[in-house]
Amino acid sequence: MFFSLIAIAAVIALFVIISRQQTRIGLIERELGALRSLVLSGIPQPAPKIGEATEGTSDEAPAAAAATTARPASEPAPQAAAATPDEPKAEAPAQAGEASAPEPTGPAQPATPAELPAPAMAARDVETALGTRWAVWVGGIALALGGLFLIRYTIEAGIFGPGVRLTMAGILGLVLISGAEFIRRTGFRVPVQGAAGAYIPAILTAAGAFILFGTVYAAHGIYGFIGPALAFTLLGAIGVATIAVSLVHGLALAGIGLVGAMVTPALVASQAPNPWALFGYLAVVLAATAAIARIRDWKALVAAAFMGTGVWTILYMTDAPEVNLAAVLFISLATLAVLVFVWLGRRDEAEPGFDWPSVAPGFFVALTALGLSVDPVFAKAGDALHGAVLLAALVAVALYRPRALPLVFAAGLATVLIYLGIIPPAAIGADALDVGLGAEPLATSDALTFRLGIALALVFIGAGFWAARRFAAAAPIRAASWAAWGVIAPLVVLAALWLTFGDIDRDLGYALPALLMVLVFAAGGEWIARAEEPPLGGGPAVSFALAGAGVAGLLMLHMAFGSGWTTVLLGAAAIIPALATRWRSYPVLGWIAVGAAVAVLGRVAFDPTIVGAAALSRTPVFNWLLPGYGVPALAFGFAAWQLVRTTNGRPRLAMEAASALFALLAIAMLVRHAMHGGVIDTGPVTLAEQAIYTLIALGAGAILVAIDLRSPSSVLRYGSMAAGVVSAGLIIIQHFAVLNPLATDESTGTVLFFNLLFLAYLLPAIAAGALALYVRDKRPRWYAAMLALLASLLAFAYATLSVRRLFKGEFIGLWSGLGQLETYTYSALWLVIGVVLLTAGVWLRSQVLRIASAVLIAVAVLKVFLFDMSELEGVLRALSFIGLGAVLIGIGLFYQRLLTRAARSETR
Repeated sequence: MFFSLIAIAAVIALFVIISRQQTRIGLIERELGALRSLVLSGIPQPAPKIGEATEGTSDEAPAAAAATTARPASEPAPQAAAATPDEPKAEAPAQAGEASAPEPTGPAQPATPAELPAPAMAARDVETALGTRWAVWVGGIALALGGLFLIRYTIEAGIFGPGVRLTMAGILGLVLISGAEFIRRTGFRVPVQGAAGAYIPAILTAAGAFILFGTVYAAHGIYGFIGPALAFTLLGAIGVATIAVSLVHGLALAGIGLVGAMVTPALVASQAPNPWALFGYLAVVLAATAAIARIRDWKALVAAAFMGTGVWTILYMTDAPEVNLAAVLFISLATLAVLVFVWLGRRDEAEPGFDWPSVAPGFFVALTALGLSVDPVFAKAGDALHGAVLLAALVAVALYRPRALPLVFAAGLATVLIYLGIIPPAAIGADALDVGLGAEPLATSDALTFRLGIALALVFIGAGFWAARRFAAAAPIRAASWAAWGVIAPLVVLAALWLTFGDIDRDLGYALPALLMVLVFAAGGEWIARAEEPPLGGGPAVSFALAGAGVAGLLMLHMAFGSGWTTVLLGAAAIIPALATRWRSYPVLGWIAVGAAVAVLGRVAFDPTIVGAAALSRTPVFNWLLPGYGVPALAFGFAAWQLVRTTNGRPRLAMEAASALFALLAIAMLVRHAMHGGVIDTGPVTLAEQAIYTLIALGAGAILVAIDLRSPSSVLRYGSMAAGVVSAGLIIIQHFAVLNPLATDESTGTVLFFNLLFLAYLLPAIAAGALALYVRDKRPRWYAAMLALLASLLAFAYATLSVRRLFKGEFIGLWSGLGQLETYTYSALWLVIGVVLLTAGVWLRSQVLRIASAVLIAVAVLKVFLFDMSELEGVLRALSFIGLGAVLIGIGLFYQRLLTRAARSETR
């Protein structure tokens, strides 16, 4: 029913299209007759105005009239020799009209399609689509379906037997293909612009091929007239032939033939499948398709052919009960051979970029190698060797055909995945983190895997550095790709073998190869740099090589030394690339130093104790924390100093920040170590410890401001302000609320002045005030104002708590109550502090300090009137009010004097 509806719709569409075309042809004939009459009469006609063309006027008529009137009388008219077989010859009477017509001042321009009105253009586009493209496409579909409907009708009516029906269908397919060839050979052309996509010979050929495919499949799969071998051969021949004739019919027909050829193995069933027959057939189809695609440069076609072959290979490896390894290797190597000698043969290898169809064979061959190496069934049979051969073949093909660069990425990724899969989860702590990896590695690890890893690492090193030097001058990106995989794959293999077969804590047997890699990568980078244009420029390929040397050095230190020495030496290693900038100005050298700083930061984040909590000495200051944080701080500072004098740039700023950070971390960790009796990973934070952290944060903000002034950077600018904001938050939350001795009743110490209050309130107040003065003209006003207010609050808290300690002693918790003299002292103290703040605000011209003094004095006034009046008695109540009045009057006199001086200065 569905096919019948399609056929009816196709017939109706064809009828409408033909009727419309007949009307259009009649209009064109009438217009041409009128134009011919005007030309014969000799009456000169003005050139048609733009926009006057109607829907029924063709593009050819105005163009011919314009060309006729624009030709000078002395120039002969074009003869019939200029006409094509599809165009009428120019008639002689047109010359009389040219002789009598006055010569125009310039050639009349015909109305171009872009100048036609929008409605006319839209109508013309729809008509062109209906009459030239849709008609042909629907006609081709109708022919193909017609052949199937004819076979179906004969079956339902019982007119002919199966053999006759299939013969008729085959004859119909051959007739369509022969008709297409006849039309093509008779000089068929598509004269209408926009109709080239409806090439009738190609449509007829596709319909014929479709019918032939269906006929052969029915003869085998439905009626059993022919066996699987003959059906397989016929279907493959039809597919390959269809691809071959696409050379004269276009890419679409080649795609149809390729699809038919690729689905043929799925259409033909066999009791005993032969993998050699399958892969031999696929190799022939692939080679034929690549040859045809090479002639016409059809990249999409050859990519589809590679993908189809790869999909069949993977399906065979996953579904076949017993895989024929030799057949798998054959089709994989045949795929690479077709890529090298057919598709990429005779191409200009000096072309920039890469051949994107090579992505398909690279992906599927690498996936095949990955399956042979990782799958337990293949790995136990020793097939990992064949997987390594395929990976080496990928690298060799990429070396031989430089445009096949995607094969290097495919081989590198497969190698990395294979050797990451052999790492036991316990070696990296994945089993403890419960990330779903299980207790066993994903891939099999044995002696063969170990030896193949070494061999593949050597292949990538040799090929990567040789190709990187070869392309360093002409193709830097290609050289960088080779250099990148020349270091990435060997480093992953080395790390995987160490974590799988070596001693994770310390193993000199793996440290020596790592040291050898450092030397090879560094020498290789220098070797590549000498081939650059200009030499020793330190391009991307050199950067990858030297960065690989840095990573290899990191692995070497982890393999050769224990936890403490690794951290110290890794920090000190940042000096080496910084010193190297004295001889080579490679940009990557500074970033290698930054990488060392990042690695040390990662280590201390993983283990802040440097050597482990159990091995850390309880001796204050002189323990592993001092060199573990101090040596990197000094090394990073020296590296920054050295980079200032050579390459400069962002790495120098990063090293300065790292040096400052590790110096502050060293102080913080030593303080915590001393505060907790030599244990830094247990116990709650105390107020004294928090005070140290606050001072460090304020100091970090000042250091970042100083660095930013020397080398302006948005990172340092906002980082310094972030340090100040974090400090303010810590003070408000920890100093004033959570760890306040009034709430915790913590001991403030037995010494009168140098006690906990001095450390937790007065010193941070001085630091915040000094930082506020330092950044007044260097940072936004709100930032300096915040720090000034913070300093005022800390000073107020220190003075108030010191009074409390004077009356209560070492423990000043609120539950111990308030005495009358203590209450009066607070009022007097707050007034004095308010006056001091007012004086400082006037002297420093700080509005924030003046406002703070006003707020504090207002609080003191409220306290006197609301609290002292009810709580104090006798002389203390009187003194409280007398002192308040005197201070307020003094403040009034001060402001009056200040305003009077201002008025006198204005009158002058």
